[in-house]
Formats: sequence, structure tokens, C-alpha cells
Amino acid sequence: MAVGEKGMPGKLPRKRRPATIHECAQFGDLLGIQKQLVENPLLINAKNAIMTQTPLHVAAGYNQVDIVNYLLEWNGPEKVELEARNMYGESPLHMAAKNGFGESAQILIKHGSSLEAKANNGMTPLHLAVWHARHAGNCMAVKTLLEHNADCSVKDNEGKTPLNHLSDGPVDKNLRELLHQHIKEQQRVKALEACSLAKEKMARFEASLEKIVGLHSLKLQLHKWARGMIFDEKRRALGLSIARRKVPHMAFLGNPGTGKTMVARLLGQLLHMVGILPTDKVTEVQRTDLVGEFVGHTGPKTRKKLQEAEGGILFVDEAYRLVPMQKSDDKDYGLEALEEIMSVMDREKVVVIFAGYCDPMKRVITSNEGFCRRVTKFFYFDDFSSTELAQILHLKMNNQDQSSSLYGFKLHQSCTIEAVAGLIQKETTEKLRKEMNGGLIDPLLDNARENLDLRLDFDCSDADNLVTITMVDIEEGLRTLLR
Repeated sequence: MAVGEKGMPGKLPRKRRPATIHECAQFGDLLGIQKQLVENPLLINAKNAIMTQTPLHVAAGYNQVDIVNYLLEWNGPEKVELEARNMYGESPLHMAAKNGFGESAQILIKHGSSLEAKANNGMTPLHLAVWHARHAGNCMAVKTLLEHNADCSVKDNEGKTPLNHLSDGPVDKNLRELLHQHIKEQQRVKALEACSLAKEKMARFEASLEKIVGLHSLKLQLHKWARGMIFDEKRRALGLSIARRKVPHMAFLGNPGTGKTMVARLLGQLLHMVGILPTDKVTEVQRTDLVGEFVGHTGPKTRKKLQEAEGGILFVDEAYRLVPMQKSDDKDYGLEALEEIMSVMDREKVVVIFAGYCDPMKRVITSNEGFCRRVTKFFYFDDFSSTELAQILHLKMNNQDQSSSLYGFKLHQSCTIEAVAGLIQKETTEKLRKEMNGGLIDPLLDNARENLDLRLDFDCSDADNLVTITMVDIEEGLRTLLR
């Protein structure tokens, strides 16, 4: 018969099972942690059966500071997972915060734990620290997180910020004052950042506007939009709740070569830059991209292009070609494409710009009763003067990218704006300038470069001369174009 501890007959005592690494983390058994990790380094990120928590979760949740430190600084073959998640999607920092342990939170943050990580319910460590402080009256974890600039404006899955979880009780009053103080400071910092960013964005936008010749009324409108949108960013950074700015659908009216497509691309960049549009893409389409040859083809074809343009701008060039000149033409499917476009314009998923000659565009405007209700901004692109064409030539030469056929070339100092404008005025007719506008410049410069190649001697070794276009080259380039 077995003898018990007090010498009395009885069963032999059961042998106590070894503590798990999670139990060691819970009860502060650092030696037990060290021993188990030496035997099996993979245990450092092992998850327990029910809560799927790692040893770091457990140590942080029980404020076992020595073990938290040891696990974070352990140099074994496996590194501790700082952002491991338990069954509730909580990280070790969430565990420290929800139990009000500022010391463990401090160590985790020092090692790079994310202050804005969200659990399954959308709560950040600050949400949970505030929840604990409300019930326990201990603000240590809240103060620790705020000292490291935890964002007070983050919302959980219920749309609540940490401040929204407070009531009007005496404990909550102190918490409210603490949070308000930090919210005010964070708004001040965000406003300063927004102001600095706004200045950078405005400078980039102004630089883009400088590349547009003429179009003063349009540039003024774009300038107003840019300033308004950038100020809206600053207003929101200060915590102000304001209406979302809507971008109007537009019509660009003018002859070819007056810059309609270029301005549409610039507008796409602007609207994306200030966060109005998700992308800066401009989907450029004409009648052939939208209209099918047979019954039932036009709708799907147009919808496909609209889908491609979502989040950006749909630029419908020569839009008047969608409307037949003779109303009795019942075999034309252009009107179907136009109506398909009109049907999505109220959904605000895409900004539509219709472009074309002034007079033919009247057909589009009058063809659909809802056109003027949906298209509220009309911009007129005037024909370029000789001086403006010369300015465009200079801009193209001074703002080349590597895809340009004139990349690396420059103008001779004799090719002033005045000299080039005088040449264009003298050698071209008003009719030609109206027909080509800015479209005259690229072929002129390509011809000028070819003339430079013809003019140079093969023995020329002067690097500057090899890439300098002169007035002689521009004169001959223009004459070649006119021929």
C-alpha cells in the first residue's frame, strides 16, 4: 500500500506536468521561458489552443515586463512576431492596452509595434486603453500611447473614435480632457503638414499651368478649383466636417490644335493630386470607340469604355460625330452611345468632357434634354495667335522628356519668340493657323531638325552646333510644312 505525504496510507501524488511556455509567460517564469526556447526555438511564436495567443501576447497581457523584454530581444533562429494576432485580431500591444499596462506598451512601441493596428472590431490599442481606463480608473496605458502620438481620430467598425466611447461620468471627464488636449495638438500638426503640402501641390499645379499658352479664362477656373480643393484638404486636416466637392462635367469647344486634349490630361492630374479622383487616367475616345456597326453592339461597347474610365476622366473627342446631321437618320447608333454616357453621369464615378468644334457641338447640346443639366461648365478654346504659337514652340523645346524626338536639342539664341512669331505671321495664312493651331508646331520642329542634319558638315565636331536649331532651320522647316 502506498504511503502519502503525512505517512498515511493512500495514493501516490500525481507528478505535476511541465508548465507550458504560455503559463511561464503568464506567471513570470523567465527561467522556464529560457529553458523551453533553448529546447525548441519555434515555441517563441507558438499559439495556444483557445485564444491563439503567442507567449508575447500573454506576457504583455499580464504585464510581465522582464519576459516581454526577453522575447523582443531574443537572438534565436526564429524572431518574435511583433504583430501576431490572436482570435480577436489583437496584437500584443492591444493586449497591453486593454489591460492598462503602460510599461509593456512602452516596450512594445519602442520595438516598433504599430500604434494604429486594428483588431477585428476595428479598435486600435488606444480604443482599448480608453475602454480599460473608463472601468479601472487607470490612465497609464492611455498616456503612454498618447505620448507616442497614437492617432485620436481613427474610427472602429462602429464609426467611433476613442473619444466617442466616453460618457459624462467623472472618470470619463478626465479622460475626455486628456484626449481633447491631444486631439487639438494633432490637428495643429496635421494643419501645418497640410499647409506645407498644399503649397507644394499649388506650386506643381502653377508650373503645369505655365505650360498652357493662352486660355486665360480656363486657367483662371482651373486655378480656382485647385485652390478650393487644396483648402478643403486643410479644412479636413483641422477636423472640420465639410461637404465633398463635386467635379462638374464639361464641354471643351474649339478648333483642332487648341489644347483641349492637353488640358484634359492636366485636369486629370490635378483632380487626382488633390484627392478628388482616385486615378489620374484620362480615357480618350471618339465615335469609333463607342459606336457599333449593328443593333445591340453600341451599348456594350460604350459601357466597356465607361468602365475603363471609372475613377478618372472620359474625354469624348469630336463628340458632335455622335449626333447625325439629319434627324431622320434612324440607322445611326451615335445617339445610343450618347444616351449611354448620359445615364452614368449622375453617379459621380467618372468625369465626362465632351470636346469638338463650336458650331457642330450645338447638335450635341440640343440632342439630349438632360445635356445642359449634366454638363454645367463650357470652356471656349480660342485659336492661337502667331505670338502664342511661337510661345508653344519655345515651351516644347524647353520642356522635353526623353520620349520627344527633339530630346537633347535646343534653340539658337536668335530664335526668340518675337522672331519665330514674325516668321509664322509672314509665312502662314490665317486660315491655315485656324485649321492647325498648335498642331503646326510639332511637324515644323521635326522638319527643322531634319534641316539641321542636312545643313551640318560631317566634319563638324562642335557638340553645341550638333544640337542647336537655328532660325535658318525653323524657316526651312516651316516652308517644308507649307509645301
